[in-house]
Amino acid sequence: MPVLNRIADFAPEMTEWRRYLHQHPELSFACHKTAAFVAEKLREFGVDEIHEGIAETGIVAIIEGQGEGPTIGLRADMDALPIAEETGADHASTVPGVMHACGHDGHTTMLLGAAKYLAETRRFKGRVALIFQPAEEDGGGGEAMVREGILDRFGIGEVYAIHNTPQVPLGRFVTTPGPIMAAVDTVRVDLTGKGGHGAYPHDCIDPIPAAIGMVGALQTIASRNVNPLDEVVVSITQIHAGTASNIIPETAWFMATVRTFRDEVRMQVKRRFEEIVAGHAAAYGVKAAIDYDLGYPATVNEPQRTVFAAEVAREVAGEAGVDDQAGREMGAEDFSYLLEKRPGCYLFLGQGAGAGLHHAAYDFNDEAAPFGATFFARLVERAQPL
Repeated sequence: MPVLNRIADFAPEMTEWRRYLHQHPELSFACHKTAAFVAEKLREFGVDEIHEGIAETGIVAIIEGQGEGPTIGLRADMDALPIAEETGADHASTVPGVMHACGHDGHTTMLLGAAKYLAETRRFKGRVALIFQPAEEDGGGGEAMVREGILDRFGIGEVYAIHNTPQVPLGRFVTTPGPIMAAVDTVRVDLTGKGGHGAYPHDCIDPIPAAIGMVGALQTIASRNVNPLDEVVVSITQIHAGTASNIIPETAWFMATVRTFRDEVRMQVKRRFEEIVAGHAAAYGVKAAIDYDLGYPATVNEPQRTVFAAEVAREVAGEAGVDDQAGREMGAEDFSYLLEKRPGCYLFLGQGAGAGLHHAAYDFNDEAAPFGATFFARLVERAQPL
């Protein structure tokens, strides 16, 4: 079956909600207006419980079904990005330098749409826990909500989430069993030498050649240290040094992002990264300080729940509208913290042509929201049938 009739009926309302959220983006954990808007709508829908202030601005809302049963968790992220919007839309961001460039306004709207439907119909057993999470882009709001005990506190047995994806046909669902998104680590390396006049390099200890040597050698981690069958990315994303053409600087620094899937490989890359930096620092005579931040873990779908989620998605999008063997990608997602603790599935939902994620011209396609809301609603009704 396609989009549920009742959800199609209030799809124009969902567009209004989404565009309001788009106009009022907020960063990281500071989703105060967003959370207030979500809580107001949930009260209008008549959900049974609303628990606010989790991980600062997160919300968990409970909808009771008919009769005893388990609790299924559905999650949406709420935060925006520090990007100046260039869509030219009537509903463009009203906050300078901040916009919903990743579609979290759409994710929140899809979950609100499911909440409205489920609170009206309640054609399921047990309970639904609606998880509205801040700080997916920066800060690890998923980890914070898990750390504050939402899974045990609300008895959540399994968890599901959707992320929109541009350039995939509208309404098409994409997922895969096992790892679907990578772990992400961020590294900063600070080098200290001895500055001086550019005409007298023998009186200096130049950190620039050291940085260049390190950056080149770090590329051998993926090509020579890690099994070629283990996907690894080591990307140097910033390098900074110097102030003038005739000055050898005292310091230099660079940053990297590291993407892996398996914990053993993650630790192998960290060890080799640190060994390469230390070795080159000794060779060039500079001091090196490494800040190696282990970030979000890999997002790993539980295979049986993935099969089930794909079955539900086929009800909404048809057989040809679901790819449940899409393979993994090197992006990262803090829904991984929930999937570490509970089985579940993370899916992508196509939203058609348009600018890519994290681009200043990106805008969520409102036509995708009813597909996502219907998926969430049918997921609950299928997982916990009367």
